[in-house]
Amino acid sequence: MSTTQSERLRGLLEPLIAARDLDLEEIEVTPAGKRRVLRIVVDSDEGVQLDECAALSREASQVLDDSDVMGGTPYTLEVTSPGADRPLTELRHYRRAVGRLIKAQLHEGGELVARIIAVDDSGLDLEVPGVKGRKPTARRVSFDEIVKARVELEFNRKSDKRDAQHDEKIDENKEEA
Repeated sequence: MSTTQSERLRGLLEPLIAARDLDLEEIEVTPAGKRRVLRIVVDSDEGVQLDECAALSREASQVLDDSDVMGGTPYTLEVTSPGADRPLTELRHYRRAVGRLIKAQLHEGGELVARIIAVDDSGLDLEVPGVKGRKPTARRVSFDEIVKARVELEFNRKSDKRDAQHDEKIDENKEEA
């Protein structure tokens, strides 16, 4: 996609997306046979629901139809949220990942797998899991130390005391009902 087309698409779509309190993460136009696919990736602090993607798709489709930004070649419009394994590249991505396990490649070399405890403008406070029964350790990493990072998917995350207490209260409420 040319820079001019990208800028025109961004200028056309950003107001629609911002009006829904969403962040425009990416606009991508890729060839797909005789057609093209226009993929718009949006996100928010609360995540993005399917209904919201559908409504935004209808609005974006109307705006795109009323403009000539996509030219005459047929295209398919997709409005989606970022995948779970998308790279963390912006401060807001790290803020949204607080409490999650991440894998980061560091400039000093090596990889770091740790849980984000807090985020500020200069970096991350992390909890590095203990190995072989050792306790987790705290570590501070500045953003300029990170080459790339992404959230690690956890299928069997062990809950902490707060999670266990919350689950007990839910169970008690079910028994009372």
